[in-house]
Amino acid sequence: MTSTAAAKTSNSSTTSVITGRLGRSKRVDEIMKFVDTQRMERKYAPGWFGEVETELRKKMLELERELTAEIMVAHDIDAGAIEVFGKAHRRVLRAAQTYVTKAGPITVERWLYRDRDDDEAKSVSPMELRLGIVGAFWTETAAKTALWVVAQMTPQKAEELFERVEGGMQPSKSSLDRLPKLVSERWESERDEYEAALRDAIVIPEGAVSVAVSIDGVMAPMEDTNPVEKRNAAANEGRICKGPVGYREVGCATISFCDEHGDLLGAIRMARTPEKNKRTLKASLAAELCAVLRKNAALKLVKVADGVDDNWTFLSDELPEGEEALDFFHASEHLHAACAAAYGDSTRETRHRFEELRDTLRDEPDGVVRVIRALDHLRKRFPQRKTLHQCAAYFRKHRRRMNYASLVERGLPIGSGVVEAACKTLVAQRLKLSGMRWGRGAQPILTARGWDQSERFDEAWALLVAKNQVEVHVLANVIPFTKPKPAKPKRPRR
Repeated sequence: MTSTAAAKTSNSSTTSVITGRLGRSKRVDEIMKFVDTQRMERKYAPGWFGEVETELRKKMLELERELTAEIMVAHDIDAGAIEVFGKAHRRVLRAAQTYVTKAGPITVERWLYRDRDDDEAKSVSPMELRLGIVGAFWTETAAKTALWVVAQMTPQKAEELFERVEGGMQPSKSSLDRLPKLVSERWESERDEYEAALRDAIVIPEGAVSVAVSIDGVMAPMEDTNPVEKRNAAANEGRICKGPVGYREVGCATISFCDEHGDLLGAIRMARTPEKNKRTLKASLAAELCAVLRKNAALKLVKVADGVDDNWTFLSDELPEGEEALDFFHASEHLHAACAAAYGDSTRETRHRFEELRDTLRDEPDGVVRVIRALDHLRKRFPQRKTLHQCAAYFRKHRRRMNYASLVERGLPIGSGVVEAACKTLVAQRLKLSGMRWGRGAQPILTARGWDQSERFDEAWALLVAKNQVEVHVLANVIPFTKPKPAKPKRPRR
């Protein structure tokens, strides 16, 4: 960062630097002495080399912490006044603060400054602003590592992981729990800008011929759900409240890049916490897809989803024109249910007839017509079996989305397996562990996991870091403004 004038360095700081250099030289000598000793060791006791590794790492981390502290202090400012965000700040005090670094905790002293026009304002540290310290506690690389880890596992398991990696950073469970919320607060406040930057950086995989877009949802335990109020509200609107009590639907969406054979090359995955009609998720998905098609208009677009009406209303009406395909697995499930209703569950005839109709549906041109004809025959043969009527209606409703043979021939995907997998790996594996109940902490985890599973974690973090670092200027020749003292009354002469 640049500054308008060079910062002054106190005598104490100069002394600490000299002391640090002498200590560093001594510590390097100690490390080399330790290494030489272990090179000559010939007592091969069980666990000996493991202890050597542990001790060497400990010594190296001690040196790394000392060096990191020296660098951090060198970027502090000791001046009468500074300018931050266009406002003048006056120096108030020098205080110690402990930071989490990749090498472990570091405690350094730094100067604090406060807005000259607001004595109630929170003090700021120019060192923290220049170095991009996260939450006045984490260094950049430490925060990035911790966020990635806690996106994969619970804070409790993450704390245990860091403890088992002997030496280095050892953040507490509570610190790991707060970090995603802190990062998400910044991301959500400027999400449109950040997401636009990620879209600009999209790299379409080499060999991609088609792009498939899918949307789905998975039920997750949410603490803001009042089952009684939810069911009463649904009843007042004439609806039936479905799903397990205390659960709400988390939305998932994917954009998948496929080669000429329909094989997956890469995907963008995203998820949002429960929201009416998945508004935010749909807006982000539409923007991502449009950005992809702007980069490569030659990509063949396929919309793939299950039979939920709301999903198809969005896919058909709000996205660019493209092929539509009802997920073949869901179609096969309905076909099996129809066969089981007619011939009995798990019978040989059910299995034979299902496999025959499934292959017809997938492989033959206008196979869906033959399947509907077969279902109508069964429906008339067994008129009292409700499942047959429902399945026949399902195939008629989605008939135009079941041209599987044509799609397969052109190398286009016919399954929504990518978004189904996202529901499991992005949401369920992290949010549906035993005893969990989620509130505002769910979205921070989903956002970070979405970055990771889309191979965007580093890019998203770089955007946050760029905004986290603040330019600080030293103000030279500043005359402190003080109110004039009232004149003392003159004493009367005697």
